[in-house]
Amino acid sequence: MSFLRERSGAWCPEKVLAFAGAFLPALWIFSRWWGDDLGARPVTEVIHFTGDWTVRFLWITLAISPAARLFKAHKLMLARRTAGVTTAVYAIFHILLYTLDQKFDLLTVVGEISLRFYLTIGFLAFLSLIALLVTSTDSMVKRLAERWTFLHRFCYPTAILAATHYLLQSKNDVWMPMVMVGLLVWLFGFRAIPRGVREVPLSRLLALAAVSGALTMIIELLWYRFRSNVPFERILRADFDFSYTIAPTWYVLAITLAVPVVVYLWRLRPQRGPVVRKAMPRAASGVARVQSAS
Repeated sequence: MSFLRERSGAWCPEKVLAFAGAFLPALWIFSRWWGDDLGARPVTEVIHFTGDWTVRFLWITLAISPAARLFKAHKLMLARRTAGVTTAVYAIFHILLYTLDQKFDLLTVVGEISLRFYLTIGFLAFLSLIALLVTSTDSMVKRLAERWTFLHRFCYPTAILAATHYLLQSKNDVWMPMVMVGLLVWLFGFRAIPRGVREVPLSRLLALAAVSGALTMIIELLWYRFRSNVPFERILRADFDFSYTIAPTWYVLAITLAVPVVVYLWRLRPQRGPVVRKAMPRAASGVARVQSAS
């Protein structure tokens, strides 16, 4: 498995962990299938499962760059390709299972994708992921040169398409999609912080968390207002009523506020300075050379 090694030939822990993590959701759903725990429509359950994890792995891929920057762990970037490939693989299984659910009637599949807007959006995201997958090899990076960077910036509109598909196909049960939309707002907002800043100020991370939570609430208000004609006041009351359920806004706020807290604790850790070796006197160093040669 040369793709899990560094250029020196040594195993790359970041790549190995990312590769192992790619199998965990698949093993989980397989265990549920083995235990006959997928309900009356197991194929539909797995379709939704692979779709959910396609979105999650895409978000993880987008989160690697901020994590590497915040924690100065630049080797994390070595795991980004593995996470991106995993996203595309889960997307492939997602659409294959949908085709299976349609009894491999390709005409029906094409008709559904062309007629149902949320399926059209999802298929466009799928095509974009396939394009990113095909061009993710070292040979394609060399062949495309500067165009490769431009092409792979399409991961951002792909994420918007994926989030839109997730929202639309969920209909009125959009709790989890709204959480993912709020986290996407944070991931996009973080990229607006200038790269010239050596250490991202905690104040900016706190402000970004507040903006992400507020925009999640606004998007939720607009969604229910125009999708189900629910009055704004009713949605706001539900968001601030913690007796029944906790609204997506508060989860997004909690997750994004945890980022500056973790970063702050990380910066408090003892810093290891470079090891300073005392220079040996010339005479002693000469003796050492003679002894080592003998």
